[in-house]
Amino acid sequence: MKNFHRFLDALSGATLALCGLGLSNLPLIRFFKGHCAKIIACDRRDKSELSADVIKLLSNEGIELSLGENYINNIGADVIFRTPGMPFFSPELVRARNRGAIVTSEMEIFFDLCPCDIIAVTGSDGKSTTTSIISEMLKEAGRSVHLGGNIGRPLLPLIKKITAEDIAVVELSSFQLISMRKSPQIAVITNVSPNHLDIHKDMAEYIDAKKNIILHQNAFGRAVLNLDNSITNEFLNIMRGRTFFFSASQKCKNGAFIFDKKIYFSQNGKEQLVMPANCIVLPGAHNLENYLAAVAALWGIVPKEIMVKVATKFKGLAHRTEFVRELHSVKYYNDSIATSPTRTIRGTLSLFPQKIILIAGGYDKNISFDELGLVVTEKVKILILMGRTAEKIERAAKGSVKYKENCLHIIRVNDMEEAVTVARSLSIPGDVVALSPACASFDLYTNFEARGDHFKQLVKTFT
Repeated sequence: MKNFHRFLDALSGATLALCGLGLSNLPLIRFFKGHCAKIIACDRRDKSELSADVIKLLSNEGIELSLGENYINNIGADVIFRTPGMPFFSPELVRARNRGAIVTSEMEIFFDLCPCDIIAVTGSDGKSTTTSIISEMLKEAGRSVHLGGNIGRPLLPLIKKITAEDIAVVELSSFQLISMRKSPQIAVITNVSPNHLDIHKDMAEYIDAKKNIILHQNAFGRAVLNLDNSITNEFLNIMRGRTFFFSASQKCKNGAFIFDKKIYFSQNGKEQLVMPANCIVLPGAHNLENYLAAVAALWGIVPKEIMVKVATKFKGLAHRTEFVRELHSVKYYNDSIATSPTRTIRGTLSLFPQKIILIAGGYDKNISFDELGLVVTEKVKILILMGRTAEKIERAAKGSVKYKENCLHIIRVNDMEEAVTVARSLSIPGDVVALSPACASFDLYTNFEARGDHFKQLVKTFT
């Protein structure tokens, strides 16, 4: 732990600012308490917008507050920890770096100090589930696993408890990766498609952020890339270590693939059966790909018998095509995690043999909905739209070459209560009603979990 103590010594006498009072930064307050001259908690929200629990925590710990529109201006901090959702190139952080402040993040420091191997997963879709599958396989194999990152658990406060024999499994977003200059021993990229273009200046910046997960690996690193994704295929040109692919449509010389409804792993063209695809209890083509990625990441580390065991019992995470209930022969599903069009297409809209009732719409991330519009005309009978993107999604659906007015009923609503009420009133026995927004939640909710929980709460009140 020499590096850890050296890091704490470097903070002695410093003023440290934590920007963004969210899941990744709040636990750091106690972690850093006593090691800095002063800690300042900064957030764009004012005091009335923060939860009572947060205010109580900060008050109890004696933390100075800097809140409101100018929350980071003139704070004079020596070290600034940004929250992942805070753009790395924001004017405030640029000014801070220009005056000599250190700007970093919880995950950057964790990568520098972590004494054990790290497996990290990123991607536009599927990263949380893939991260969880990898974690479950390692735990089933008897490893001591530390799961965290973008999946919701900061790991730096646990650093003193982590040993060299443990393994850290982390999910990384583009916002975390954009400033990272260290890569994990094993890196997985599930896919890359347009996302978060409301924050990133363009698609090139978004892709470059994703590249950081593999860019700094050495010759002993392992990267897992999606052979079916054109963007991740291009990353092969920057690889320094071993590369395994995964594919749901073609054989891989090195990697995991599906053939004749069975998962295989191939190394130098030598194929080994891993499991029949029907062992996987998680539904959907996207979850098959998530398992392929996990197999490629852990081949030679976890026995295939363990992989099969996890596949047969791991039922997934909340808000991911989550079955809520069946009432009057109508089934309700919560897929609030679908914050992009590709996630809705490859998730909810790939699962059901019949046309469904879809609730969609939300915060606008400046992503095209043209492909979603095409698939909606094929897979949806009633499209219920809300949020800022409602008009864009409706326009994409009606602009599809397959759109027929008598085959797709489009309804605009104001909020979730109205959406659920309309869905129930128009459903008939045998129908599927699914919340799969294809958008972020920030226009109406703090996060996708709050949106999904509200949907479930409303559906469970039906009688």
